[in-house]
Amino acid sequence: MIREPRPLRVALICPYSLSVFGGVQIQVLGLAHALRTIGVDARILAPSDGPPPGPGIMSVGPTFKFPSNGSVAPITGGRAVMHRTLEALRSFAPDVLHLHEPMSVGPGHAALLGTEIPAVGTFHAAFPGRNAWYEALRVPLKRLIVRLAVRTAVSEEAQRNFESTFGLPCEILPNGVDVDAFASAEPWPSERPAICFVGRHEPRKGVAVLLDAFAGLASETEAVLWIGGEGPETAILKSRAPKGRSGDAVEWLGVLSEQEKARRLRGATIACFPSIEGESFGVVLLEAMAAGAMVVASDLTGYRDVARADREVLLVPPDDSGALRGALSLALRDQGLRERLVAAGSARAAEFAMSRLAEAFVDRYEAAIRTAPAVRTT
Repeated sequence: MIREPRPLRVALICPYSLSVFGGVQIQVLGLAHALRTIGVDARILAPSDGPPPGPGIMSVGPTFKFPSNGSVAPITGGRAVMHRTLEALRSFAPDVLHLHEPMSVGPGHAALLGTEIPAVGTFHAAFPGRNAWYEALRVPLKRLIVRLAVRTAVSEEAQRNFESTFGLPCEILPNGVDVDAFASAEPWPSERPAICFVGRHEPRKGVAVLLDAFAGLASETEAVLWIGGEGPETAILKSRAPKGRSGDAVEWLGVLSEQEKARRLRGATIACFPSIEGESFGVVLLEAMAAGAMVVASDLTGYRDVARADREVLLVPPDDSGALRGALSLALRDQGLRERLVAAGSARAAEFAMSRLAEAFVDRYEAAIRTAPAVRTT
């Protein structure tokens, strides 16, 4: 009997807890799903602080909180994590590893140091100027980097951070979005025009700037502000929420499931992302554009990589509540502008479909398998 060749096996390794909905985690989960759709046996190896959020996930245990890039990263480490990682890889026997944020401690380091499986690395984070973590540990980190047969970054900033520190090439493969999931979501009902923000409540996300901007609109319009997410600033932000013409104008939604996030963005008139810094890639802009919301956001490099000012979105200077208020007011008043940007945004989001990204990474996986022996002897 002639046996059919088995599908390509890929272990996607994420250093961050899959119990927390962060940008990297969502990318890993979405990419794994898209890979399975095209016949790849893709499984995820990552920490988790509760039941894994889906099939095909191998957990290496709980996490601790580590300050990183103006936020808090839920990561893990230690000998127990290394043993769990290596045992999971022995059991699955992948053809190739795909490490997201390869320099973060945890299962990725264990996989690179404890195996010779061909490896692809994706760098997500962008830092203003030089990366202190990369700089301080450049020599030992480079020992791990040479294990990566293929290196990718999600944006020009992430690429610059990597290449300027290690002097090695790194190609750009932008993040992806599940266009169909957002485009087909049932819109969340609202009797008033809705402005929607989703993100962690921390200084770099600019929620305070949004509240200041909305304070000038709440008494002039019937709009409601939906604020999804939680974080260290939630309590103080709630205390400064403006009132509207007929009472509360801000709805605090708490942590949203991916399904509710899609429905909120689908039902919103405007999606607003007023980050001040630290955004390497604007995947949340793509999600909002795929959902059919008009986007108003800060003029940051990571956001400009995915959406062009006055073509698909309105961009305003970061940390400028007056400019943000003006853009939101214009968007609420001008239906023609909204329709034009929404149509262009939908087309732009389609260019970043997760299905396209999955196919691009299959090519990189195959390249890594072909070239890995030379890399391992470097």
